[in-house]
Amino acid sequence: MGTLLNLSKSIDALSRLIGRIVIWFIFATAVISALNAVARKAFNVGSNAFLEIQWYLFAAVFMLGAGYAFLQNAHVRIDVLAGKLSARMRNIIDVIGIIVFLLPLCYFMISFSWPVVHGAYVSGEVSSNAGGLIRWPVYALVPAGFGLLALQAVSELIKRIAFLTGKGPDSIAHSGADTTEDHVHAAVGDSTQTNTAGESQK
Repeated sequence: MGTLLNLSKSIDALSRLIGRIVIWFIFATAVISALNAVARKAFNVGSNAFLEIQWYLFAAVFMLGAGYAFLQNAHVRIDVLAGKLSARMRNIIDVIGIIVFLLPLCYFMISFSWPVVHGAYVSGEVSSNAGGLIRWPVYALVPAGFGLLALQAVSELIKRIAFLTGKGPDSIAHSGADTTEDHVHAAVGDSTQTNTAGESQK
């Protein structure tokens, strides 16, 4: 389990890095939107490319940030029901949900979207709007986003199982990724120390 928890920690670090990057996409979207509005109103100059890059960036935030949202426990939960359940039952429900619903969904979306990305890349598909952008980069956000979400799902699955087997903390109870990672790291250290102590006694 210590190896799996270390893998979970590495996935969490990747999700956190992606989350910090896409935050800047929001800033870039705001700047581009403001400049485009000024150019249109002040100079009567517009560009479909500037309009489209805004929703490209928005799509990137939404798709690439899904794994980070899962890490932060920022996704939607039915708290009215979940709050009445024990920590163990909430983790069991998460394990079932990840295995039965989330991972198959990610696989389906990656399998479904990849041929579309490849076709757009090969054909050089561009927007039908004058001066529009090429389409394959925004299409590629779908398999990339679901791939990152699937990775984070694996990490969360490891943490849920670790809690259910008494080898890790309840990650659902922690609202922040940093706190969760600290607790998981501590759990890995405690597990290693316990194993070392056990071998010494032998």
